[in-house]
Amino acid sequence: MPRWTTPASLGGWLTLLLGIVLAVIGVVLTVGGAQLMMLGGSWYYLLAGLGLIVSGLLLVCRDVRGAWLYGAIFILTLVWALWERGLNGWALIPRLVGPLVLMFLVLATLPVLKPGKGRRAGLAAIGLAVATVVFGFAVGQVNRPGVDSPVPGPRGPFGDPALIKAGMDWPAYGGSDAAQRYSPLTQINKDNVGQLQRAWTFRTGDLPGERWGAETTPLKIGNTVYLCSARNKMFALDAATGQQKWAYDPKVPDDQIPYTAACRGVTYYAVPNVDQAQPCATRVIEGTLDGRIIAVDARTGAPCPAFGTNGAVSIKEGMGNPYPGMVSITSAPVIVRGVIVTGHQVLDGQKRWNASGVIQGYDAVTGKLRFAWDMMRPDITTAPPAGQTYTPGTPNMWTTATGDEALGLVYLPMGNSAADYYSSLRRPAEDQYSSALVALDVTTGKPRWSYQTVRRDVWDYDLGSQVTLVDLPTGGGVTPAVILPSKRGEIFVLDRRTGRPLHGVEDRMAPGGGVEPAQRARTQPYSLFNSLAKPVLTERDMWGMSPIDQMICRIQFKKASYEGEFTAPTVDRRWIQYPGYNGGSDWGSVALDPRRGVIVANYNDMPNYNRLVPRAEADKLGWFSRDDPRYIQREKELANRGGNLSKAEGAGDPQEGVPYAIDVNAGWRLPFTGLLCKQPPYGGIRAIDVVSGRILWDRPFGTARKNGPFGIPSMLPLEIGTPNNGGSVVTAGGLIFIASATDDLIRAIDIETGKTIWSDVLPAGGQANPMIYEQDGRQYLVIVAAGHHFMQTPEGDYVIAYALPQRG
Repeated sequence: MPRWTTPASLGGWLTLLLGIVLAVIGVVLTVGGAQLMMLGGSWYYLLAGLGLIVSGLLLVCRDVRGAWLYGAIFILTLVWALWERGLNGWALIPRLVGPLVLMFLVLATLPVLKPGKGRRAGLAAIGLAVATVVFGFAVGQVNRPGVDSPVPGPRGPFGDPALIKAGMDWPAYGGSDAAQRYSPLTQINKDNVGQLQRAWTFRTGDLPGERWGAETTPLKIGNTVYLCSARNKMFALDAATGQQKWAYDPKVPDDQIPYTAACRGVTYYAVPNVDQAQPCATRVIEGTLDGRIIAVDARTGAPCPAFGTNGAVSIKEGMGNPYPGMVSITSAPVIVRGVIVTGHQVLDGQKRWNASGVIQGYDAVTGKLRFAWDMMRPDITTAPPAGQTYTPGTPNMWTTATGDEALGLVYLPMGNSAADYYSSLRRPAEDQYSSALVALDVTTGKPRWSYQTVRRDVWDYDLGSQVTLVDLPTGGGVTPAVILPSKRGEIFVLDRRTGRPLHGVEDRMAPGGGVEPAQRARTQPYSLFNSLAKPVLTERDMWGMSPIDQMICRIQFKKASYEGEFTAPTVDRRWIQYPGYNGGSDWGSVALDPRRGVIVANYNDMPNYNRLVPRAEADKLGWFSRDDPRYIQREKELANRGGNLSKAEGAGDPQEGVPYAIDVNAGWRLPFTGLLCKQPPYGGIRAIDVVSGRILWDRPFGTARKNGPFGIPSMLPLEIGTPNNGGSVVTAGGLIFIASATDDLIRAIDIETGKTIWSDVLPAGGQANPMIYEQDGRQYLVIVAAGHHFMQTPEGDYVIAYALPQRG
């Protein structure tokens, strides 16, 4: 072995430095690789680490064999990477990019190690660069998304055209009562969408600060656009210019706002059989974050005096005066046969006996309570008797319902019982309706049928998507159907009269064990129509910026409990939940082109890395429910220092009243770089044939321009597939309009190919559903850009309308 000598040149010092770097990397890989090997994982990291130590030491001594050894390690790394993941482009990045950069640096040392070899080193570097480009091109071609099946041309409409009420107007949150998110307008199409420009911008002035995330989809009726802001301020805007007509502030106190301030939309109602010139003959109805239903005159914004008390009713009556912020309405109510039906959000993770999830119906004219559905007391369909409350802790419905005027039904995507991650204290009715779609009869206030998507849910797989109504051709004729997407990624298609599946559903065995083995269901339902969920994770799916953090993620994977979907919650070690609680499909829901018969579904594809925390440990960590005196005292102390205790959902939720709190690493991120442990994509968008469930195309959704290690935006336009919240709208012009990803772009996608053909940079996060309308012969696309603190997109208060340039 050569002896150490002091470098005599800059090249010598750089070679010394490179040798030290390789040796240090080798030590890290050796230590971590040994741990991974003992856990039953890959041997590569241990062997590569040992090789790098030797290579680095040889370079420190300026021995050319160090360079040859590194070259051999690189070639074997390439072979190993291709053996593990083939030509999967994203999977190859942490395996090969870092080693490739080091390979070029090693080649640069050859003239120092072997004087006179500079030309040969240069030629080797050129050859390696050419090979890299050719290899990258081959990987890009293999991973290029394509159309799996021909996208149907016009073959509908599927069912009664009356279901498609959107057109010149956008009268409901989902575009119509059917919630298809479809516009029959064609002025903006694939040929001219590239000419779109901002027609007007309105700012609400509502910036909640540390808790932001208005997810608003405006309405348009006549010549007016109606919307709500993050803290429930209502606005009426001129549809052609965006000029404010009126505003109404219900003055929701800040202490009533949950972790994320969110108003997803308002509801429009025209009172039948009255003179339309009368005050409140047409009205805008909103559910507020402090649990009120408010009705204002659609023309003036003045509260409707005959509705409740001064234009408002409180849904908290009968709930036992819940603590501020525990009960809030975040989604637009639905009106069926003159009855306003609303659920509400019960703040997640706080306590087992939190406020009731009761569903209530109010007269749309007077505000009088028409019914209340408390699943634990089916005999009582009105307010509880004096001195009593609705049953605490029952599953709630926080998302948007869908109404069927003809059948007199409202379809409720139900959530979970309070304390999502523990089930032993749940009662039979809670087990029946948790994470189920319930068809509630608005005449009786009682369920007509229900369909459960998860049995004994301890994974926070509550139903977040608004369901879509469609009439499907079946062997027995046209069947009124409902499309039910789920957070699991399963899409169920049911007869909306009976809840009977119209496509096959099979029960598959589910893992048992965990902290409540007797509670775990032996089987879970899987739709044979279509699933947005991906195959089970393996160690090979772990990712990172380099081999080191990929190795760390592999170690975490092998240490965790994971038996595929429905892995039971554990307390002794972390457990992996995949899909995570934020997807498949969440509140953005799906869109449907009823002429082509194509469903458009964007989805999330991320795991969670969870742990149940024993009560004593949670108390030591200060994890208390918001109404706990200890929490209140700490919040006061922190407020005096200019801060607050608000945090992301799941990041240390106390679940008081059960033995365990819950700690959720949402997205499963590395602690230093902030990168996700699962390889991309983290979100996608898919086109599905509504008749057969066949996938027409599927591709990553969202670029890497605002994402990167250490929270530094990479600004790369690569379609990495990002987390996304919010849905899409489809048009007869053959376009899909959608924002929702973390790259702050709104884009137009060709429905036939899935390719993005237009985009614009938004001034804040676009975590909201867009809408389409026509005014004075001009078609508009509108998106609310308010950002989302959980998605880590910029805060804003923008309402932006796009249109083609005006002629002349």
